Amino acid sequence: MASLNVGNLGEYLREQRRNAQLSLRQLADAAGVSNPYLSQIERGLRKPSAEVLQQVAKALRISAETLYVRAGILDAERDRDDVETRAVILADPSLNERQKQVLLQVYESFRKENGFVTEADSGTEDDADAAVDGAASVRNPHP
Repeated sequence: MASLNVGNLGEYLREQRRNAQLSLRQLADAAGVSNPYLSQIERGLRKPSAEVLQQVAKALRISAETLYVRAGILDAERDRDDVETRAVILADPSLNERQKQVLLQVYESFRKENGFVTEADSGTEDDADAAVDGAASVRNPHP
């Protein structure tokens, strides 16, 4: 199998795993992925999804954004503001989880409307409409 161009992601993951003093199996278990799959990622044979990268980053206690950039999912400069905005929304203790998700959906719909579509923007127009409807119900839960 030919190696995929994943921006030296595999080498970086192996280095981070070794720095954390974890075996391949330990990291795979902590990230909720199979040992062979993680091995293929480290060898550059598989390109993981953003979700898998997030799980691996959490297990390694490193930034998921760093892994996204190395995997080519995020363009570091272009998407930095988007990532920071999402992080601020998700970290806001004054919002509950439902409100955070609705706010993120509305944010994504505005970005799409303005032509700033990234791989992280995965919703559809129906999702955006639902988000706006959801936002209204969050503000006024008892119409």
